Order: sequence, then structure tokens, then C-alpha cells
Amino acid sequence: MGQPKYKRVILKISGEALAGNQGFGIDQEVITSIASQIKEVRELGVDVAIVVGGGNIWRGVKGSARGMERATADYMGMLATVINSLALQDALENQGVDTRVQTAIEMRQVAEPYIRRRAIRHLEKGRVVIFAAGTGNPYFSTDTTAALRAAEIEADVILMAKRVDGVYDSDPEINPEAKRLKDLDYLTVLNGGLGVMDSTATSLCMDNHIPIIVFGIKEKGNILKAILGEPIGTYVGRLE
Repeated sequence: MGQPKYKRVILKISGEALAGNQGFGIDQEVITSIASQIKEVRELGVDVAIVVGGGNIWRGVKGSARGMERATADYMGMLATVINSLALQDALENQGVDTRVQTAIEMRQVAEPYIRRRAIRHLEKGRVVIFAAGTGNPYFSTDTTAALRAAEIEADVILMAKRVDGVYDSDPEINPEAKRLKDLDYLTVLNGGLGVMDSTATSLCMDNHIPIIVFGIKEKGNILKAILGEPIGTYVGRLE
């Protein structure tokens, strides 16, 4: 096994990925597989922080589209990310991985409040840190949370684990002729509306020189491949 290319990473896991093929809720087999892959990476000495989406339980944008006040819908989405974070923490600790959940909305009975210096100290001690409840503010996605936390903890890269294995020129689940894009610069993502992450998150990554690797979570071992710098999925960053 080679040496890791990255020392500290933010792993962004979409809520939809946790649902597996069932489309809703948490697939225990999937979350156990993800936990085992994270353990494998952690054993290489890589600092791992995680941001989990909540789309497998609730999506604030959809709630808002149905007439709910946007702020209320977004807060509900934040709570969904806490549920996913606690489930992932349980799966990791069942495999012997020391883990801490930090929430942007205080709920001390179930998790620590987010404190940047404490999060960094946990990482230095070899713990996996899961950032829950988004940024704590409505109108911001968990993609933006991943970009913000990556900047705060000085992560080397954001690994975006999704249901699909990269970024395509059209939706591969609708168009079987869609082509996967190997390398993209930030401006191409922003101007092309390619759906890697929302524009706020992409701009934040561009301003802070944080590369993004988008890859599929279904195939076991992909997280390790991304950490080792193997060509996988789609790379978004500053291209030479």
C-alpha cells in the first residue's frame, strides 16, 4: 500500500448515499461499509473529518418548495444531518474508531458544540470528527459546510462521496450516453452549473485553494484510492 497523498481531509457524504438502494433512511450495510473504509484510511495516519448530508431523511429545499418557510425547512434538514452523524458515529465506534460529533446547533445531550480548536485537537489525537447540523444557519447547504470546515481546519482536500462515480456532462441516471469528466477547474463548474456542489461552496473552495474529488461511494475501497491519489472520479481544482 502506498503513502497517502493527503494528511488531513474532509469527507463529504451525501445523505442519499447512506440510503443505499432503498432511497430513504439509513441502509445499515452501506453505513457499515463506509465506516470500515474510514477506519482503513484512519489507520494510515490520515486526519479525517466528516460532513454528512441529510437528504435521505429531509431536504430543506424541497420542504420550502412545498410551501414551508425556508428557514424552518432548513433547520429540519440540519436535524436530519444530526441523525445521520450519530448513526455514522455508532458504526465507526462499533469498529473501534474513536469518534466525536460536533454540532453547529447546541444539543449537549447528544454531541459537543462545534469549537474549531477543539475539533483540530481531536484530529491531532487521532479521532474522527463528524460535523453535524450544517453551518447552524438556514440558506446554507452541507456542501457549504464542508467547504467552510475544510478552510477552518486547514484540510488538504474535500472528498465528495456520492451515489454516482464523478461529475458528468449530463445526468447519468437519466442519460446513458452521459460522459464522465476527469478534471475541471472551479470556474468551469461555476459557469457550467455542473452540480458538483452549490456555487457558494465552490466559490469558497476556489478562494481558499481547496481541491475537490468527486467519486462514487458504492464501490468499496474508493475512499482509500482517493486518499492515495489514485485517478478516481472527477478532480476539481486549479489546473496547470
